[in-house]
Amino acid sequence: MFATAGVAIADEPLKPFTLAYTTAGDMSQVAEEVKQKIMGAGFEIVGSYSPYEGATIIAITNDGLKKAAASTEFGGYAAGQRVTLTKVGDEIQVSYTNPTYYGNAYRLSNEADLQSAQAALKTALGDKQTFGTGEKQLTETDLRKYHYMFGMEYFDDPSDLAEYDSQEEAIAAVEAGLSANKGGASKVYRIDIPGKNETVFGVALTDGCSGDQYIMSRVDKDEVRSTGHLPYEILVSDGNVYALYARFRIAISWPHLPMVASETGATFFNIMCAPNAIEEALIKAAGGEV
Repeated sequence: MFATAGVAIADEPLKPFTLAYTTAGDMSQVAEEVKQKIMGAGFEIVGSYSPYEGATIIAITNDGLKKAAASTEFGGYAAGQRVTLTKVGDEIQVSYTNPTYYGNAYRLSNEADLQSAQAALKTALGDKQTFGTGEKQLTETDLRKYHYMFGMEYFDDPSDLAEYDSQEEAIAAVEAGLSANKGGASKVYRIDIPGKNETVFGVALTDGCSGDQYIMSRVDKDEVRSTGHLPYEILVSDGNVYALYARFRIAISWPHLPMVASETGATFFNIMCAPNAIEEALIKAAGGEV
């Protein structure tokens, strides 16, 4: 019976985002109220930024998320979750990423800590609706082997950005590159993964086809916005610097987005230049060679 129940849970479809609630008023005031709720729920705010007008992203973590991130190779990508405020018309949408969705997409093994973080966010902020895959249904099993279509990258097909002789040298190079805004990339947050030679950076991008605003203006057109897709990540592991390849990293936030045509006009064709541009920007930020 218990085995059957476990299978049923694993087969339940997951969504990348949760709309907590909608409100109105001053964006900065709402952001402060949200930050207090987050910290009251035991989360640490590791950074925040506004990638474009009407959007605020708050990057968070806690001990459980860091523990889950330490449980598998390259799990650091999931250590930083996001709470977002997006102004759409006169309404402010307060949303957050689903740790269980991204934890499975990034093949973490510590499910209990992911679910605990998800429950804490639900208690602190609310749970009006989950969203982000349209009519597409993705279970844990689907997410762990996800790629957008034939010939496109999986989770374990990352961009290799740079290689250094030590973890310390690699981290110093990434810190310097982000501080200098190389490739139009700057640091939003840094999380060191406990018990591992692994550090993840949240990265804002501003230049051309790699830019956050450029990409989001072309693909994030649903009524409820997927602002929590941002920021991108750079992962430093044992002296090597990686990023999830953009055709995986973007698609995991919009697995239902069509390649060519949609009712809203949002398509991956609109950002065909983005994957290579993002990779080049992150290589420059990491001190590598394009």
